[in-house]
Amino acid sequence: MKTDFSEFPFALEQTVKGHLIDSGIMSAIMNLIIRNGGSYEINEFTIGQTHLEMSFSRFKLYARTESQLKRIQEGLLEFGCQKTAEEQDAILKSSEKDMTVPEDFYSTTNHLTEVKLGGKWYKVENQRMDALIACSKLSEGWKVECRKLREVKKGDMLICGYPGIRIQPEFKERDREEFGFMNSEVSSERRVKIAVSKIAKNLLEKRKRGEKIGVTAGPVVVHTGGGEYLAKLIKDGYIDFLLSGNALAVHDIEQNLYQTSLGIDINLGEPVHEGHKNHMRAINTVFRHGSIKAAIEAGTITGGIMYEITKRNIPFALAGSIRDDGPLPEVHTDMIQAQNAYSKLIQGCGMMLMLSTMLHGIGVGNMLPGYVKTICVDINPAVVTKLADRGSHQTIGIVTDVGSFLLALYNEIKQLEKGQTHS
Repeated sequence: MKTDFSEFPFALEQTVKGHLIDSGIMSAIMNLIIRNGGSYEINEFTIGQTHLEMSFSRFKLYARTESQLKRIQEGLLEFGCQKTAEEQDAILKSSEKDMTVPEDFYSTTNHLTEVKLGGKWYKVENQRMDALIACSKLSEGWKVECRKLREVKKGDMLICGYPGIRIQPEFKERDREEFGFMNSEVSSERRVKIAVSKIAKNLLEKRKRGEKIGVTAGPVVVHTGGGEYLAKLIKDGYIDFLLSGNALAVHDIEQNLYQTSLGIDINLGEPVHEGHKNHMRAINTVFRHGSIKAAIEAGTITGGIMYEITKRNIPFALAGSIRDDGPLPEVHTDMIQAQNAYSKLIQGCGMMLMLSTMLHGIGVGNMLPGYVKTICVDINPAVVTKLADRGSHQTIGIVTDVGSFLLALYNEIKQLEKGQTHS
């Protein structure tokens, strides 16, 4: 029976290409259309013959009003849908003053994005969500990049509206070979051993390709005994940068100086006399030397995460919070400075390990492009869920003790490298 579209006088043909079935993209497209009061008619649907081949669909979008059609079309853009008609150039408007943009500014997602200028498509640099797209005319072509609202200056040319925007969403299919058994879901019943093996292989592959491996870590890494193995990963050259806060560095130094973590003996698991003040003693020791680096050079700090980071000249950024004691001299207490420091370090990141830190994990997740492999490890499933809910759809969650995870990951990497050497 043919559907009557007479109540939908406005129509627009769209196409979409990708892993439409495996990733649930096609069902999401149809749900969005119906949820917004529109309708659709699929005119062509070609299914990929293998799990590696992409599918293609051409469909007509129907709406009752022009504004409804535009609203649905804008929503479909995030799924990679394109108009079949020749796409016009993106609309550029000038900022009238610093940190102020036109009302119809385009707000970015973390998906790979391209814009059309002068009849040519340009990839947006420094891709991240909740930013603007600034364009600068070069001698040949355009420089197109994401820019935060606070970074906008008077006269900057910004993308406005939705014409000339092309998005390429990340598909779950890309994880089939490495993480297909997890299906990008959060579950404490997944076999951590298998997960660790996949992550270790993927980490080594990305390092061979010259991609950076980053770590975003919370103080639980130290409290659970994982600090020793994170330090070993750093020492052996598997980590390229570290993002964290004051607490991780403080408790890491406390453990090295006093063999306690939050005043608990790391070997016996029992409170020690006046152990509650050991983290303050650690901060005081660093202040006495002037910096973490100076305390290391003086031979006061002799091991741990911050020791290995400093000894190997690996870049790090510590962001402060309202809870901080001290904080340590290296901590960025200005949040804008901290954001900028984080953003600078994640450029070129190929894999991010988020280790038991909801606050920093969500912040970093919002800065990362959608195509960066992101592994979130936490004993609390809600932490991984919150990260995914806030737009970091690429996150793969592993619900387990982070100390056990780091021990297993380090040992697996060493076994893999040993096998590669022998082969």
